[in-house]
Amino acid sequence: MRNLKQKVIRGGFAKVCAQGATFALRMGSLMVLARLLDPKDFGLVGMVTAFTGVLNLFRDFGLSTATVQRDHVTDDQVSTLFWINIFVGVVLAFILIGLAPFVAIFYHEPRLVWVSVILATSFIFNGAGVQHTALLERQVRFTALAAIDIISLVLSMGIGIGMAASGLGYWALVASAVTYPLISTFCLWFTTDWRPGKVHFQKEVHSMLRFGGAFTLISVIVYTVYNLEKVLVGRYWGAAALGLYSRGYQLINLPTENLTFAFGGLAFSGLSRVRDEPERFRSYFLKGYSLILALTIPMTIAAALFAPTLIPVVLGAKWNDVADIVRFLGPTILVYSLINPLAWMSLSLGMIGRNLKIVSVLAPLVICGYVLGLPYGPRGVAIGYSAVMTLWTVPHIAWCVHGTVISLRDIFAAATRPFVSSIVAAVLAYGVQFRFGQSLAPLPSLILGVTVFASVYAGVLFYVMGQKAVYRSLFQGLRRNSTVEEETLVTA
Repeated sequence: MRNLKQKVIRGGFAKVCAQGATFALRMGSLMVLARLLDPKDFGLVGMVTAFTGVLNLFRDFGLSTATVQRDHVTDDQVSTLFWINIFVGVVLAFILIGLAPFVAIFYHEPRLVWVSVILATSFIFNGAGVQHTALLERQVRFTALAAIDIISLVLSMGIGIGMAASGLGYWALVASAVTYPLISTFCLWFTTDWRPGKVHFQKEVHSMLRFGGAFTLISVIVYTVYNLEKVLVGRYWGAAALGLYSRGYQLINLPTENLTFAFGGLAFSGLSRVRDEPERFRSYFLKGYSLILALTIPMTIAAALFAPTLIPVVLGAKWNDVADIVRFLGPTILVYSLINPLAWMSLSLGMIGRNLKIVSVLAPLVICGYVLGLPYGPRGVAIGYSAVMTLWTVPHIAWCVHGTVISLRDIFAAATRPFVSSIVAAVLAYGVQFRFGQSLAPLPSLILGVTVFASVYAGVLFYVMGQKAVYRSLFQGLRRNSTVEEETLVTA
C-alpha cells in the first residue's frame, strides 16, 4: 500500500508538471502560430473541429475508464476492447469523410472537404492507443504518460509551426492535429510493450460496454453544450469571427482546463477509495476543491483583467478584438472552475444518473443563452453564454451536493477565500497599471500588472484569509514521499 501511495504521489507530481509544460508549450505555439497565420486559418480548421470534437467523444466509448476502474481485467478482455476501439475509430473516420461535403455546404466553404478527410484519420490513430493508455494508468505509470504527452505535443507543434512558416496556411493546423495522436499512439505501443490478441466476448465485456455507453452519453451532451456556439458563430458570422471567438475562448479557458485535467484523475481515484467514510470523504474533497479554486479563480480573473495588454503580447496586434471576448467569457470560465470539480464527487459516489439529469437540464438553458446573443456577433454570444452560466451556478451546485456530505455552505466557503483575494488583487493591480502602465509597451505593462496581482493575491490569501499554514502543510507533505500521510496523499 505504501508503494502505491508513493507511485500515486509521483504520478501526481508528473501530471501537474506535465500540464504546466503543456500549458507553456500550447501558449508558446499559439503565440507563434498567431503571428504566422490569419484568424481565417484558425476559423477554417475550427469549423471542422467543432464536428470532430463531437465524434471524438466516441473514440474510446468510455472503455478506457472501464478498464482502469475494474479490480481485475484479463488480457482477453483488454484485447477485445482494443479491437472494439479500432472498429469505432474506423467507423468515426468514415462518418466524418461522409459528412465532409455537407460540412462544406453548411459553412459555404469548399476547402473544408479535404480538411475533413485528412482530420478523419486521427480517429483511427486515437483508437489504436486507447487501451495502451488505460494499461499505463492501471499500472500508475503517470510519469510515462506525461512524457508521452510532452513528446507528442512538441513534435506535432514543431511540424505545425514548420509548415506555417513555409506558407502552408491552415494545413499547418491540420497536420499538427493529425500527427499528435499518431506520435502518441506509437509511443504508447513502445512503452507498454503490449500487443492485442483475439476477440473474446464475455459477460464482463458487456458490462464494461454498458458503463462506457452511459459515460459517453454524458460526455456528448456536455461537449455539445460547450461547443455548439462555435458552430453557430462560424455558420452565421464566418471564419474570421470564429477565429477570434475560438482564440479568446481558448486563451481564457486554458488554465482552468489544464488544471482540472491534471488533478481530475487523481482526485477521482482518491475519493472513490473513501466514499464509504463520510468525514474523510468530505475533508479530502474540500481540500482538493479549495486547492483547485485557489489556482483557477485568480488566473481567470487576471486573464480578463489584463486582456487588453495580454492579447497583443500573446497573439499580436491583429488580434486586439479578442480582448472583449476574453472579458465577456470570464464569468463562464469562473463558473466552470466552480462546477467542473463537482464531477469528481458525484462520479466517485456513483451518481451517474444524477449527472445525466443535470446536463440534460443545463443543455437547453445554455443553448438559449448564446442563441439570444448570436445576432450581436461573437461578443453577443459570449455575453449570453456568461449570463446563463452565472444564473445557473447556484442551482447546479445545490443539485450536485444534495444528499451528500458536502453542503452548499461548504462550497461557498471554499470559493469565497480565493474569490475575495482575487478581487482585492484585481482592484489594486488595475490601479497600479492604470497609474504607471499607460506609458509602457504592452509587455512591460503586463508584467507590472501581473506582478502586483500575484503578490497581492498571495498576501491576502495567505495572511488575511489565513491559508498560509494550510498550503505550506500541503506542499511539505507532498515532498515527503516516503513518509506521506494518507490525508496528504488524497488531497494531492
